[in-house]
Parts: sequence; C-alpha cells; structure tokens
Amino acid sequence: MAGCVHVPFYATGFRHNKLADALAEIAAVAPRYGATHYAVYRSRDDLYRFLLIVDFESKMDWERYWSGPEFTAMRTLSSSWYQVPLLYTWNDIVAKGGLRELESVETE
Repeated sequence: MAGCVHVPFYATGFRHNKLADALAEIAAVAPRYGATHYAVYRSRDDLYRFLLIVDFESKMDWERYWSGPEFTAMRTLSSSWYQVPLLYTWNDIVAKGGLRELESVETE
C-alpha cells in the first residue's frame, strides 16, 4: 500500500538556514528511490521547525532511501544542525488529490 512518510526536524541554534538547504537537497533525491512526491515545509511561527514529507508506493522503497548513501551522508554531515532523536512516521495513503502539483516553491 502506498504511504507518506513524515520526518520532523528541529534545527539547532542559528543553523536553520543550513538545514533548510540540506533538506531541500536530500528531498530532491527521493525520486531516484521511487518517490512519487516530496515536500519540505518550514514553519512560519518557528523558523527552526521543518517537516520532510515523501510519498512512496512501498515501505521498502522508503527504507532504501532512508538507508541509502545520500541520506546517510546528509544525516552524518548535518547531524549538529538538528536535534535528535530523528524519528519518522509511515502513514498509509487513504485518499489523495489536488488542483495541481507544485514543482518548486519560491519564498515570499
């Protein structure tokens, strides 16, 4: 069953912009592992709070991405940029839709 993974990140002091860049970069790698959608969200109320969301057709594809060399390197190189533990949640997709897909989001 298709699923959507949520990975919350909370940046450490003054590293929120570096973490934002690293998350945008690693999210773009997800389609190589079979992701059908990815997004990185940043809270406007708390600039240190991020949420990575990635959709996969199978949990095995997610696990390959999470344990792959790119994501492992990202977590290693940026480990001081976010608080640990880093825990993800697999969610089964029950319904999905929308008016259009966003290719990229420009900041206002």
